[in-house]
Amino acid sequence: MAALGVTVPALLWLGLGRAMAAVPLVIWHGMGDSCCNPLSMGYVRDMVQRHVPGIYVLSLRIGGNLVQDVENSFFMNVNDQVREVCSQLAQDPHLKGGYNAMGFSQGGQFLRAVAQRCPSPPMFNLISVGGQHQGVYGFPRCPGESSHICDWIRKMLDLGVYTPAVQEHLVQAQYWHDPLKEEEYRKKSIFLADINQERGINETYKKNLMALKKFVMVKFLNDTMVDPPISEWFGFYKSGQAKETIPLKETSLYTEDRLGLQEMDKAGKLVFLGVDGDHLHFTEEWFCTAILPFLQ
Repeated sequence: MAALGVTVPALLWLGLGRAMAAVPLVIWHGMGDSCCNPLSMGYVRDMVQRHVPGIYVLSLRIGGNLVQDVENSFFMNVNDQVREVCSQLAQDPHLKGGYNAMGFSQGGQFLRAVAQRCPSPPMFNLISVGGQHQGVYGFPRCPGESSHICDWIRKMLDLGVYTPAVQEHLVQAQYWHDPLKEEEYRKKSIFLADINQERGINETYKKNLMALKKFVMVKFLNDTMVDPPISEWFGFYKSGQAKETIPLKETSLYTEDRLGLQEMDKAGKLVFLGVDGDHLHFTEEWFCTAILPFLQ
């Protein structure tokens, strides 16, 4: 995330934005990260605050300290994490009028669960930066200094990703989507299969997601961490094999409109952005041009 300055369009937008009250922003980090790492979420928070004067930014921390925050990104039941976040948001007086949300990597699908399950306070725009909305079917590498944890996680995924013990205690298993075992995934995935309406239609989930003004999905065009990368645009492997991928519009989730994505798409609420680079690699110039306009 190298700082390259701000483009003219971004400066023009920012000049207009100073005349308006800034909408609060909630951000959720990815796997192996923490709320306040100065090289990641701390950097993003500071960058937003530099370019949007007066904005309130809440970088979510799950746990009592930064070490717990990192550990919980691997080992805390995602449903419990979402409940914790919903409680944090409801109790924060800065957010009572609504907020924008931006999730990085797995934080993208986690904040989508917040939008679907917790409509108060209201989320206006959801920006998913490399989020895996159809899950993953591979674990090629790990961020930062967490390689020893990732080696253990791979063993657990191989041993029994859909067993209750692994599902309950391993975050990455909860959005593991095996295209060769679709029925088992639908029945036993305790998080992703639920928020993707794989076991039935929760009309409240659909209504709440459709209340978003914009749902922005950022895909990294040279991503070597997410398998398959098209999951970042809500696509996935064609069922029954793990080679051919299909885009969102060809999935049953879209054609059956189980989440309201088809209707949102027709209304111009879905935004698909591509950025050159590997997973979560972007410049400040790109961020200011592509993302800041959605933080109004």
